[in-house]
Amino acid sequence: MLCPSSSWLHECYTGKFPQRVKVVVRPAEWGACIRTISWDREYTPCLAYKNNTIATGCLGTNTTIFDAVTGSQTAVLSGHNGYVWSLAFSSDGTLLASGGEDNTIKLWDVQTGGIVKTFHGHTGTVLSVSISVGNTMIASGSRNGTVCLWDIGTGEYHVIKGHNDRVTTVNFSPTNSQLLLSASRDGTVRKWNTDGHQIGSPVAGSYVAFSPDGTQFVSRNGTAVTIQNTDSGVTMAVFNLAHAEPNYCCFSPDGRLIACAAGYTIYIWDITGLNPHLIKTLVGHTDDITSIVFTSSLTLVSASEDCSVKFWEIDASSANPVIPHIEPISLTSAPIRAVSLQAKEGLAFSVDSAGVMKTWNISTGLCKESFETQAKDICMGDMQLISGRLIIVGCKRDSNQGWKIHVWDAGKGELQTMGGIRHQLRGLRISGDGSSVFCVDDYDIQAWSIQTGVSVGKVPLGLEYPNLLDPLWIDGSKVLVRCGGSLALGWDFGIPGSTPTEISTASSDRPHIDYITTSLVVIGDRLTGKVVFRLCGPFATPSAIQWDGHYLIAGYESGEVLILDLSHMLS
Repeated sequence: MLCPSSSWLHECYTGKFPQRVKVVVRPAEWGACIRTISWDREYTPCLAYKNNTIATGCLGTNTTIFDAVTGSQTAVLSGHNGYVWSLAFSSDGTLLASGGEDNTIKLWDVQTGGIVKTFHGHTGTVLSVSISVGNTMIASGSRNGTVCLWDIGTGEYHVIKGHNDRVTTVNFSPTNSQLLLSASRDGTVRKWNTDGHQIGSPVAGSYVAFSPDGTQFVSRNGTAVTIQNTDSGVTMAVFNLAHAEPNYCCFSPDGRLIACAAGYTIYIWDITGLNPHLIKTLVGHTDDITSIVFTSSLTLVSASEDCSVKFWEIDASSANPVIPHIEPISLTSAPIRAVSLQAKEGLAFSVDSAGVMKTWNISTGLCKESFETQAKDICMGDMQLISGRLIIVGCKRDSNQGWKIHVWDAGKGELQTMGGIRHQLRGLRISGDGSSVFCVDDYDIQAWSIQTGVSVGKVPLGLEYPNLLDPLWIDGSKVLVRCGGSLALGWDFGIPGSTPTEISTASSDRPHIDYITTSLVVIGDRLTGKVVFRLCGPFATPSAIQWDGHYLIAGYESGEVLILDLSHMLS
């Protein structure tokens, strides 16, 4: 088993299966995904960062600018006549260079968003760009194997020929404006001066990046990641990934860490001291990663073909972040449609309208995992770990047959479809033992077997107007429904196929959600009727909510998720 020594997975399974599960290699811990920004169709092949500003080039003609702190979009730069494939900020952050499929390079004023100059001369797609220290030159690498050096002031350029395949990266030294590196799919990394003369012999590699002080560079060659001295070429360290070929590498701003993307995963090494070693593994993307960049020594941003950009906390343990109880803990681009709590495992779940599921660490509020599922376009739902499988239940509207309930295995796809519900849905929950799914509409409460999809009971609610399923399950066969006012009704569905019997709800004295309206979320004591908590302000109207007597999780149309620990208020 490959997992961090401090992870919940390691703690759970090595204890249960000490003789069968052997941890052969592991980092100290996984990093935490703290924000995801998603697109519907176009993936993001390139990223650039400077001064809390992130630029992303989508598979389209635009470059999108984000605030790295808030994740909010601040500008869209339009001007290319083809896909944008490469981006680079100047060292002072005032300029942004972009290279595109239209064979041009554009230089942008970051503050105004205007085009400073367009550079023409390449005869192939521009795959990489870099701006020299002092903002005097731009280097660019092309699909046709050439490197071009451009004078920013005059627009004049000269072509460097040396590679015999597409140039994947060009990088000016961060400290020497006369020195640059280029890497190509021909398997070589070459060092040049700005007169176009090659310095020394080429070394093996097909991607390259300078260290912050320019004294070292990192390159990849096959499954190996190599750090070399810039002047001497002496190899400082070599890391091997046994089961993956790395694509993109970069140094942290303090030079202490290097990051490498391979497939869906990012690996972080600490290269200080005499024993460089792997310290983090970032897992969460569901398709190949196309670009990575450090925004600080503790944070990193990645782009992927899964149409998302993810923000990662690299050193969450030492940073010891405090998550405010009343602040949203993540931003996504799609409305949240279902949330669920499994406090015994220390986990919470959310699913948005695009079917993206996130797993949250309840104690820290940080995202542990993010991946796509088939649970798209549901109006409400629930999730639960059942026998090691993550099961999702969600309702969708069928234009001909009203509402239908779908059951998915998060890893394997759809398992069951139940339904024929023609009235307004009020609640949908999986039973505490994972055997059944309960659904409440305007007139009835119904139950189905998750395993077979067969109905196990139906109860008419008469004249009582249901608000929601009570969040406090008694056990797998018993369920409570909150109706108008303070009335709670309960039934025991007992043996599948038998008539459910009404039960008393007075035995439980735990607090519960009393009602949810368009403007209020209130937790009250079931026996005394006393209000013990009221969610106010912009957090008062969630699109999905769940409560277990200890924690409350709420999802919003904005894509934000809120987790509250209320134990100190209810004790």
